[in-house]
Amino acid sequence: MTLGDKLAKLRRENNYTQEQLADILGVSRQSVSKWESDLAYPETDKLVKLGELYNCSMDYLLKDDVENDDEDNVEDGDEKDNRAPFYFDLRNFHFERKSSRTVHGVPLWHINIGLGKTAKGIIAIGFKAKGIISLGVFSLGLLSLGMFSLGLISLGVFALGLIALGSISAGFIALGAVCFGILAIGAVAIGEFSVGALAVGKYFAMGDHAYAMIAIGKTKAVGSVYQAAAVTKANYTEVISLLKANVPEILSWLTALIKPFLRTG
Repeated sequence: MTLGDKLAKLRRENNYTQEQLADILGVSRQSVSKWESDLAYPETDKLVKLGELYNCSMDYLLKDDVENDDEDNVEDGDEKDNRAPFYFDLRNFHFERKSSRTVHGVPLWHINIGLGKTAKGIIAIGFKAKGIISLGVFSLGLLSLGMFSLGLISLGVFALGLIALGSISAGFIALGAVCFGILAIGAVAIGEFSVGALAVGKYFAMGDHAYAMIAIGKTKAVGSVYQAAAVTKANYTEVISLLKANVPEILSWLTALIKPFLRTG
């Protein structure tokens, strides 16, 4: 097999289009086509990158008589079981695919998985991901999912967003084990309106321990305007009236959001 034959075979086996491979190597699609047709040869740095991408040796690429880079030279009587065992090296692992279709130059989807690698696309999946919808250890997008997540809607261990859901979350509306927000709902909740086991709010807090202007706390309630152990049929109307009287108009919609927590049945 010629170099061109091997490059075409390896590209197809790894599910790359000529356009995708050209983007990875920083060359034109025509260059890739010429290499595979044996009309031109890749520069040395491109050959090295191709070897790394396809996990094959330079001997396999450059020597016509080397047909299979995976075969080991074994002497008669030797068994392949005696070879060193396979192991997976996460530090050197790299898998990348992306859509040939683009929107204003941005791939429709991009998967780039590997330590330190960044995926950029309308839909992005990778160690670091940036996109409209992103999924990664470090994730940035309108809808963002990751260990460290930042987005309009953000979900992660550590989440920051307009709406944030995570073990530790901060946002306009925040939900999580520990959360900070205008409306915070979690085990430990801190915000203008808070609901949680430990709830600290500026205007309203409800939970086992509650601290706010209007505090509803089963075990402890500390409120500068009103406090109670629970919302009952008797005091429900009073709590709603106090919220309307003390909460600024700009946050009045939050009163409607917490009404389900106040219902006593």
